[in-house]
Amino acid sequence: MWQFLSNIFKKKTEAQDSMKKFLIVGLGNIGAKYHNTRHNIGFKILDYFANQEDLTFETQKLGDVVSYKLKGRTYIFLKPSTYMNLSGKSVQYWLTKEKIPLENLLVITDDLNLPFGSIRLKTKGSDGGHNGLKDIQDKLNTTKYNRFRFGISDAFSKGRQVDYVLGEWTTEENTKLKERLERSIELIKSFALAGINNTMNTFNGK
Repeated sequence: MWQFLSNIFKKKTEAQDSMKKFLIVGLGNIGAKYHNTRHNIGFKILDYFANQEDLTFETQKLGDVVSYKLKGRTYIFLKPSTYMNLSGKSVQYWLTKEKIPLENLLVITDDLNLPFGSIRLKTKGSDGGHNGLKDIQDKLNTTKYNRFRFGISDAFSKGRQVDYVLGEWTTEENTKLKERLERSIELIKSFALAGINNTMNTFNGK
């Protein structure tokens, strides 16, 4: 009887612990040539967060990973090493490995349809032509996962989308990025501490 009760308690504790763990995924492409490109804003935000909190990413299976604890919450930061178009494999693996529920997943991505620096948090949606989101959707078999969209604007001429997305930030954009990166850190912290709905109300469009 005691063993039975002990097992129930253990499972309950594990379930409670899993609800306090969050997988924060920054999308990007590995390699120095992609480091400061618009498409790599997901990597850039997590790198900035890690630098501010003196965290060091470690290369593990399918990505670079580091954990961060704040007020009883555990954040697992993930930069997939699969290249953008195969991001779903890494996301699926780490969700499973860390036993993190889908509602505790947040994917950070660039968005051409938003003005530069705009922030938009959503709980579901289409991939919008973004290959990283498309692969995550395919691997998770759902469009209902949280995504943090960071606007990079659509200031490119016809036929130049790929060059623009894979291009580096302008001097003016780089000047404005720091404040936006600080805001992004606040959003990520709020996601786990205040919940998705409160965080959307606080940060969307600001």
